[in-house]
Amino acid sequence: MTETPTTVIAQGTFDILHPGHVHYLTEAAALGEELHVIIARRENVTHKEKPILPDRQRRDMVAALDVVDEAHLGHTEDIFVPIERIRPDYIVLGHDQHHDEEAIADALATRGIDCEVRRVSGRDPKYEGELLSTGRIVDRILELRG
Repeated sequence: MTETPTTVIAQGTFDILHPGHVHYLTEAAALGEELHVIIARRENVTHKEKPILPDRQRRDMVAALDVVDEAHLGHTEDIFVPIERIRPDYIVLGHDQHHDEEAIADALATRGIDCEVRRVSGRDPKYEGELLSTGRIVDRILELRG
């Protein structure tokens, strides 16, 4: 009898990849054997500025990372559709993501998805001037080239 691999889902916008994203996905991947990443579609991003880069470009960049087994674009209408299809053991949130862990766990239970919701640690800058958020990178670009 073959055991199914422990499957982990991480999700986010991943507009401009940076070391904070790599830290998040590396910690998420360490929880299982298979890491799926769901990239938020531009039209579904309402909690912050819309992404600069197109959906498919963001997905392709995340898919290129060694720790990622598969990258998916989110569903246009229901964020839980890919989760229902993948059936993960864990959903892992970034340390600063706006999501409410309890609300996600309740929504998963309502849909009959048995998985644990976890949050990864933050990552401190390793050297002076290192930027660990897309917003700070955009601000720096505007400051230097705007």
